[in-house]
Amino acid sequence: MTLTEWSPEDKDFWETKGRRIAQRNLWISIPNLLLAFAVWMVWSVVVVNLPNLGFKYSANQLFWLAALPALSGATLRIFYSFIVPIFGGRRWTTISTASLLLPCIWIGFAVQNPETPYLVMLILALLCGFGGGNFSSSMANISFFFPKSQKGTALGLNAGLGNLGVSTVQFVVPLVITASVFGGLGGEPLTWTKGDVTKQMWLQNAGFIWVPFIIASAIAAWFGMNDIASAKSSFKDQAVIFKRKHNWLMCWLYLGTFGSFIGFSAGFPLLTKTQFPDVNPTQYAFLGPLVGALIRPVGGWLSDKLGGARVTFWNFIAMIAAVFGVMAFLPHAGQGGSFAGFLLMFMVLFVTTGIGNGSTFRMIPVIFMTERQRAAAGQGEAAQEQAIKDANKEAAAVLGFSGAIGAYGGFFIPKSFGTSIELTGSATAALIGFVAFYVSCIVVTWWWYSRKGAEAPC
Repeated sequence: MTLTEWSPEDKDFWETKGRRIAQRNLWISIPNLLLAFAVWMVWSVVVVNLPNLGFKYSANQLFWLAALPALSGATLRIFYSFIVPIFGGRRWTTISTASLLLPCIWIGFAVQNPETPYLVMLILALLCGFGGGNFSSSMANISFFFPKSQKGTALGLNAGLGNLGVSTVQFVVPLVITASVFGGLGGEPLTWTKGDVTKQMWLQNAGFIWVPFIIASAIAAWFGMNDIASAKSSFKDQAVIFKRKHNWLMCWLYLGTFGSFIGFSAGFPLLTKTQFPDVNPTQYAFLGPLVGALIRPVGGWLSDKLGGARVTFWNFIAMIAAVFGVMAFLPHAGQGGSFAGFLLMFMVLFVTTGIGNGSTFRMIPVIFMTERQRAAAGQGEAAQEQAIKDANKEAAAVLGFSGAIGAYGGFFIPKSFGTSIELTGSATAALIGFVAFYVSCIVVTWWWYSRKGAEAPC
């Protein structure tokens, strides 16, 4: 299961042996990552139903439940970023996927009782961060398997199809909680009440439904994936990225792309519920994450063809335009507004976050490969080979670490919406703040990466 020889930049090795192994690891990685995203985002659907089932939580408490998985997931990603070279990709994928069983099973029992203490719900929201942490280790692992020329597409597929877990949970959970999927084993339903309307709801299925799939995916990872001997590295060796300026710059850009994707995914259902009370947000919540995830591989592919910096630069401009579109269709002082326009502009926003996710992750391996090869120029073939190995290790760590920083957007965006609505009665102030941040991302991309004579063109 451990690959003692791995040279994806060697064309003969890649064509005769490497491609097949890399593809197998990629296609096993994707469902494991999809389930991780599903567990990470399960609270974005669960919280919408809690008040109608008798759970007496305030709107601010509900926003906290929606936001906390992103906070814990982002923090765990910092550690998960460096763990694959220490434990091995196969072993860690299995362990990290199996860890998702804890929050899923516990949620299944906790939501069956409206008297469950809010503190328990907070703990469960934090435990769902296990799913968020998995992204960094998964992306770092897959980056080792592919040559530089194909990293954008491979990472885009892993992340993009993995991100489908967000839309999957927001599509599947509203369906499975309406039926006794597990019969007597799944427990009794609660009564959902809104005005004169009542119905039976098995909210516990929001957790239980993922259990068999998690077990199957963990087994597939154990028996089907590989560790790479040459990718082994200590934390001390990887920690060199904290001295690399481009690590911090790419963290900033990824906060703008992935942070927006995961933040809008977590906050969109509750934002819809507060701004358009007559609309059922669960009917539309899955659409944005779906289009954002599906377009992400396209962002990687476009960046392989056109250059990641160019795609990222224009994509942030499009994101700003989409945010202004969202503001134009919001109700003001409870009056006016258009849900159709609001939804359309959010779909455009999700598309741009997906493209930006792919383009920024394409930039990272190119930046670090260029830097290390530039530093080794004129020092002989051995130095160039070592530069490639060092670049791959650094890029893998940066992919994971930037994913960690980016994930904090999943906390700040829902909380920004909640705070903005609480203080001003509208989400406009939060959206203006997002625009200002995207402007800073445009400046960073142009100055260091996309302009003529940029320090690290990519």
